[in-house]
Amino acid sequence: MPQTLISRTPKPKYDVVLIGGGIMSATLATLLHEFDPNLEIAIFERLGRFAKESTAAWNNAGTGHSAFCELNYTPEQPDGSIDISKAESIAEQFEISKQFWAYLVDKGYVDTPKDFINSCAHMSLVFGEKDAEYLKKRHDKLSESALFKGMEFSTDHDKLREWIPLIMSKRNKSEVLAATKMDMGTDVNFGSLTRKMGRHLMLGSNVEIFLYHEVKDINPRNDGKWEMKVKDRTKNHKQEVVADFVFIGAGGYALPLLDSSDIKESEGYGGFPVSGQWLVTHNQELVEKHQAKVYTQATVDAPPMSVPHLDLRIIDGKKALLFGPFAGFSTKFLKEGSYLDLPESVNTKNLRSLFGAWWHNLPLTKYLIQQVAMNKAQRIQHLREFIKDAKEEDWELKVAGQRVQIIKKDDQLGGKLEFGTEVVVNKAGTIASLLGASPGASTAVYAMLNVLEKCFPEKMEGEWKAKLLEMVPSYGQKLAQHPELTDKLRDYSKEKLELEY
Repeated sequence: MPQTLISRTPKPKYDVVLIGGGIMSATLATLLHEFDPNLEIAIFERLGRFAKESTAAWNNAGTGHSAFCELNYTPEQPDGSIDISKAESIAEQFEISKQFWAYLVDKGYVDTPKDFINSCAHMSLVFGEKDAEYLKKRHDKLSESALFKGMEFSTDHDKLREWIPLIMSKRNKSEVLAATKMDMGTDVNFGSLTRKMGRHLMLGSNVEIFLYHEVKDINPRNDGKWEMKVKDRTKNHKQEVVADFVFIGAGGYALPLLDSSDIKESEGYGGFPVSGQWLVTHNQELVEKHQAKVYTQATVDAPPMSVPHLDLRIIDGKKALLFGPFAGFSTKFLKEGSYLDLPESVNTKNLRSLFGAWWHNLPLTKYLIQQVAMNKAQRIQHLREFIKDAKEEDWELKVAGQRVQIIKKDDQLGGKLEFGTEVVVNKAGTIASLLGASPGASTAVYAMLNVLEKCFPEKMEGEWKAKLLEMVPSYGQKLAQHPELTDKLRDYSKEKLELEY
């Protein structure tokens, strides 16, 4: 019987400890176990199940972020040109995820890919002449890249009615709209995927998983190892656990844990918690008229993660639509966290960063206050920009996950708000943490490979390289520069993941 199933009390010492039971830790544990099955690995998750926070299906939009539809990845430059470098990078990162998931399916480690990934067209939709012109330039530029081959563009109302009948219903024929469409987009249930990986680790490896166990503190030892205080939340019992390498994948709680480690690289980091809400409908008559994820431009002063979008979701085999996100505010760092999380995170090392970021983002503060003050009827009014005859009774309000945006030191501003994800690693490469929110789960494999490159560089270039190339055949190559390889790998992942585009 695997060790995990009979584990009751953590051992005093492990090679690797992973904190948090979300997509990041599950991915890193799976990678490490594949590289070296003899590694002694423990995962500590404070809740009773994997993937209950940001990774849970309804706590994120489920977009397989490939930069097919997200306009903030393709900014227009002052000279009018479109910069697609970020879009190519994001698209490539998602291809890495698909290759790894295809490997897991091929090996029989996870089954029934439709439980966690389904084909769903990704579309960008804009309103008015100016934005239509931008979208056409964006389409033309992206179409030059192998990663965006097959992207369609249209301003024709009849064509748009084919693509998005729900949105086009009752539109004035004189209204200027433009859209792009990529059929190879996906809807991903990251919660289902994470639990499948967790099940494989539990039943098919010696990785030990401890639910209801919370790491409260991380301290460096003189011998270079890390000592953690671990609390068993069911028995109210605390013990110390030592590890050679620690990964903090604890979502919003990564920040205070990283701070407790006292590594120099963590200085100045602060966190700004933002919650979200969706309008959701399970009315199948509406769902059948909208089989895509449709993103538009962010409003003025809105953060990138608040770009309005109307999405098809496929969760547990059932289809629904969500619209949002609407920003909310809570001082919690996790959905099931404490209201003291934000005030307790403030210290002398990050006070200047926090104040600087707040002072230079006053419009964002105003935007959040307006969003929080909205009632359901006002949210429905925003939805009617997409669906002209949306009825309030068809839609319910659902609270999404809690995100903690990074605030970092900035010599000029004092502090700067970042909307991406960032890997923080100490100089010795013995502790790593993932901070931030977007694009998050979609790029989990790329992010965890980044952790391994920084912390185990010799092994990644040496004894682990062959296995790495088996799991991610494109590793070390830029797919945008290799059209034939891109097509070959997309065909492979399409077959293994049973995608239908």
